[in-house]
Amino acid sequence: MMNIVQPGHSGWIEVICGPMFSGKTEELIRRLRRAMIARQNVLVFKPRIDTRFDETNIISHSKLSLPSIPINSAEEILEHVDENTQVVGIDEVQFFDNGIVEICQQLADKGVRVICAGLDQDYRGVPFEPVPQLLAIAEYITKTLAICMVCGNPASRTQRLVKSKERILVGASNLYEARCRKCHTVDE
Repeated sequence: MMNIVQPGHSGWIEVICGPMFSGKTEELIRRLRRAMIARQNVLVFKPRIDTRFDETNIISHSKLSLPSIPINSAEEILEHVDENTQVVGIDEVQFFDNGIVEICQQLADKGVRVICAGLDQDYRGVPFEPVPQLLAIAEYITKTLAICMVCGNPASRTQRLVKSKERILVGASNLYEARCRKCHTVDE
């Protein structure tokens, strides 16, 4: 696992990305808990649209959880952060608009460690905004892989199991499964 040492009072951006069921939220929770153990002032955010497991907590598929602040827009993060905030965690970052990129930049420039977790591709295998922009400005990037539910190979894609052309369709194993490049299909 990656060990990150914060030099002085500088901030930075970490991005944890990959397909569904690859452990992104679990890794986010692990990093945030370590910061809490170090007695750092931590704030955790999630998009209000993500109510799959809980209204307020971020919860991994393996049932790890952490209290969070549900928000509708990236700008709301700034309403909660103050001069004592040292670490900001953001789960399901792909559900925010591109304004999240500037918010993360501002926080890192102020000395905050910003840890984002989210899908880097949508169900079609297309880069999922705003994650590509966050990857470009992040100091640390972790790409997690799942296991393909068809062949057992490493999976980097999310297969939608229901017909819908909506880019955002919130769900879990009832709507999606992990797939490798070869087994991933897109219905047009």
